[in-house]
Amino acid sequence: MLSPTGWGALVGGAALTGVGYGFGYTEAAVLGLAGLLAVAVALLWTGRAPRLAVRRRVTPRKVARGDRAEGTVVLTSAQGRTRRGLELTDMCGDTPLTLHVPPLAQGAAHTVRYALPTERRGRIALGPLRLERTDPLGLARRVRVFGPREGGTDTLLVRPRVCLLPVLPSGTAHHMEGPTSDTADEGSLTFHALREYVLGDDLRRVHWRSSARTGTLMVKQLVDVSLPHTTLVLDTRAAAYRTEEDFELAVDSAASVAYAAARSHFPVDVLSETGPVLRTDGAGGNDAEALLDRLALVRRSAQASAAGAFDELERSRRRGSLIVVTGTGDTTGLAALERVRRRFDRTVVLRTGADAADEPPQPHHSPGGEVPQLRITGPDALLAAWRREAVR
Repeated sequence: MLSPTGWGALVGGAALTGVGYGFGYTEAAVLGLAGLLAVAVALLWTGRAPRLAVRRRVTPRKVARGDRAEGTVVLTSAQGRTRRGLELTDMCGDTPLTLHVPPLAQGAAHTVRYALPTERRGRIALGPLRLERTDPLGLARRVRVFGPREGGTDTLLVRPRVCLLPVLPSGTAHHMEGPTSDTADEGSLTFHALREYVLGDDLRRVHWRSSARTGTLMVKQLVDVSLPHTTLVLDTRAAAYRTEEDFELAVDSAASVAYAAARSHFPVDVLSETGPVLRTDGAGGNDAEALLDRLALVRRSAQASAAGAFDELERSRRRGSLIVVTGTGDTTGLAALERVRRRFDRTVVLRTGADAADEPPQPHHSPGGEVPQLRITGPDALLAAWRREAVR
């Protein structure tokens, strides 16, 4: 198809040719014919579609925010020698990346490597790949879009940055005679009750005597009530944070705390004022990775109050550590923490970002002196403050 410049040359050439022949202006006619000839050559130049095979590879497919990720595109000429004027455009989210492709002999391959944007957390759609050929004068172009079957689309998951933190001690003691409720986490230490078989249960836990008596396959439910349980409330309200970077730091902090517990195979429950985010029971080998994948997709909410998260905690029995991550902006609803904090062995508040210039510094502890408030201004501050709290 013709570019805007090509359409201008076509219309101008036709007009000059008509005027030149109609009024006897030889120079105008020659100039018009030259324009028309240039358009014709441009259409012939771009008329034959380049036959190229395309393969894209993203390394790695999951990356922490700010780390390097690379896209690699391999172009192979399937038939004949390609001409000059080839450009490859890859869409990375809303950002186009344009790459020059040199002429290729038949069967030759060309590899293009380029850095992918990882400054923003989330799932980034890559593609489709667009191969564009233009003539030397830029009058015409031919575009080929590579679909999913041709490897033209892909995704990159940008996850939160994680600091390697110790697990916060919660003071949970062993209960040698077993739990007193059905809220204990699945484990392998203590017999709790019998329940019906669920697809995927370990057949070694089948209680054959009860199964024969009831006619229903029954399994033993074993629990481990000594596992430190971490409940993490992430305040995602836009009003709670002064800047976008403060919110990203809050997600990084929440991910670091949750990752520390999950990689040690401890139960983790993450929720926000909009509802549950993810719950792990500590039994899965991929819990830590699943937490990072889920937190990669968390976005700021328009909720006016953070009280919804604590309402959720009031409806269930909890123990272990309660970690609240918020900003230094609006605090509406955070007073509800007082209603639930006594349900936990330990409570800590992380506040990300700096105070406003006209706001006095916040105290390290709440007025009652019972809930530590750790000010987090960056990854190093998170690591230092958390280590101090862990040994307090």
